[in-house]
Amino acid sequence: MPEVKLKSGRDKSIRRKHPWIFSGAIDSVRDIKSNGETVEVISADGKLLGYGSFSNHSQISVRMLSFDPDNKPDESFFKRKVEDAIKFRKNIIDQYSTNAYRLINAESDNLPGIIVDKYSDFLVCQFLSAGAEYWKNIVVNSLIELLNPSGIYERSDVDVREKEGLPKTNGILFGKHPDALIEITENNNIFLVDIINGHKTGFYLDQRDNRKTISDYVKDKNVLNCFSYTGAFSVYALKSGAKKVVNLDSSEDSLNIAGKNLTANGFTINNQFENVCDDVFKYLRKLRDTNQQYDLIILDPPKFAESVNQIEKASRGYKDINLLAMKLLTQNGILFTFSCSGHITTELFNKIISDAALDSGRNVKFTKFLTQSVDHTITANFPESLYLKGLICNVD
Repeated sequence: MPEVKLKSGRDKSIRRKHPWIFSGAIDSVRDIKSNGETVEVISADGKLLGYGSFSNHSQISVRMLSFDPDNKPDESFFKRKVEDAIKFRKNIIDQYSTNAYRLINAESDNLPGIIVDKYSDFLVCQFLSAGAEYWKNIVVNSLIELLNPSGIYERSDVDVREKEGLPKTNGILFGKHPDALIEITENNNIFLVDIINGHKTGFYLDQRDNRKTISDYVKDKNVLNCFSYTGAFSVYALKSGAKKVVNLDSSEDSLNIAGKNLTANGFTINNQFENVCDDVFKYLRKLRDTNQQYDLIILDPPKFAESVNQIEKASRGYKDINLLAMKLLTQNGILFTFSCSGHITTELFNKIISDAALDSGRNVKFTKFLTQSVDHTITANFPESLYLKGLICNVD
């Protein structure tokens, strides 16, 4: 079998079951014929540590599949992993009120580089690593056998594929072509999702638990939902008694779907919600300069830091929007603020918000810490699996 041998002293993370081996930790490789194939991982003293998928392009040269020398990956191995992930979600998700959630969360489900999201009876997949691509057909066939979906659509149209030596790709893998908008339910709320062209796989499923949390804070409040995308936070806010919600986003297409989502849940434009298409940074400054205020502001921006080199610039961006939001809040206003940038640690994000609070001249209390929904599993051996950080702040 193909083999990757590690340098002396470079097996500590593997023994702690961290799933990544970087190129600098590798002493030698042997008999590797294709990108993504499964290799034995051998310590410097010749001990078999487990099995992983090899990438000949990425800095992450091996993504571990099994830390058990007696559990060699094959077709049945992958089917078991897919089945385990499905069973876990059935135990943690209320299937009666919610039919859209993450089924497979890559390394956190011991399936590196593989993302599968469920939208009603459709599945959307991303195969983000060389190993994921290598085993793609086996994974898809397992999903068909275990779930019998109406269709499976691939959204592997992301930049990270290029780091693995893979082209971007999307399209139907199985079944019928999805409609332009698929209707889902989340906590008994109705949403329309564009799985073909929408962000990520079509919807921010990782914010489901936080959307539910906002229900406790919005009654009789005027809400500004920044980077609103298709208005999911706004639906929850109005359902829970918010006076009015403004969706602010730079995408007209996203706002059109937001309008459909709000009307599908029984709300009317102008009276209960308004859509504003503008750059969030610029619009917040306009609101500040015209002395407009809101009782609750949501900041859920896209990823500002795609790499370590962008951390400093991203930190300035996060501070800027949070400082502006704090100045726009009424007395005892509420700020829901998030970062989905994995390179921005929880500690750094908290410091950025603290610095913004200091510069705002407001008295800001952190009342709750938030993270990703439970189906976006966070595992003890893989700290990188925690990427979504959120804070609820009271601003005096």
